[in-house]
Amino acid sequence: MARGRRHGYTPAVPAERIAQSLAFINWTVLTGLAVGAYAAIFVGRLRTDATRGFLAFTGTCAVLLGLLAFVSDGALPAALGDSPVASDAAWTEPRRAALALFCALAAAYVVAIARGRRATIIGAAGLAAGGAVLVFGALGWGGGVSGAIPLFIQLAVLTAATGGVFASMILGHWYLVTPKLSERPLILYARLLTLIIGLQVALFVVWVATGAGPAGAAPFAVLAGPWALFVWLRLIVGLLFPLVVSWAAVQTARSRSMESATGLLYINVGTVAAGTILAAGLYFGAGLLV
Repeated sequence: MARGRRHGYTPAVPAERIAQSLAFINWTVLTGLAVGAYAAIFVGRLRTDATRGFLAFTGTCAVLLGLLAFVSDGALPAALGDSPVASDAAWTEPRRAALALFCALAAAYVVAIARGRRATIIGAAGLAAGGAVLVFGALGWGGGVSGAIPLFIQLAVLTAATGGVFASMILGHWYLVTPKLSERPLILYARLLTLIIGLQVALFVVWVATGAGPAGAAPFAVLAGPWALFVWLRLIVGLLFPLVVSWAAVQTARSRSMESATGLLYINVGTVAAGTILAAGLYFGAGLLV
């Protein structure tokens, strides 16, 4: 039996197989930043007194990131080589169309915000388009409906965490130029981020305990297999550490220590992004959902 098959859930990993998944990792990060940051400004517009400047700037970043995601989508390979993940080309055009629609609606929402309009319908339509991108992505790479459902959940929480921490970091920085801004928006964002990362920890336990993913791993086998190092890095660096830091950001924001809260969120941008990269790499490279 080949060395890579000792644990029964993944073959040996050649360098070309890792390279084949890089485009999909890039797509996951860019799409997560775009849709997640957009969702953050939509919530901020409805539930907080965050300034128009912050909302418009972060929304503009979301649009630009969405355009980059659209370009990266066009560069995705048709197949992932030896990866257990199968790509269904039937969902490629719907995914790209939804991504283009998201960028257009997000741009319209940013213009509306800059003009002082609430534009709730446009904002909700943009959020729905972003959700459709994730749905079509899950259907295209989930290997059927049964696999698409957990993959959609994974993509959704990755998006919320990646884009949410990016928007939270920008908001924290905004207090440096708008010191009289109420602390409520940052507290809300930091709390939501803490809840999202906490949900990711719970999902990690579920995925590992059930051997979720196209690779069909045995329960808890990924904790000791050939991908174990990356799985543990995903848990410790990408989940547990940012969970603690997010909680600390809530506490510092409540005491109006905005510089400290912003510094903590800067740290979390790196750790959450690293966790997203690890999660995407493990799924597209090894077929493991963690």
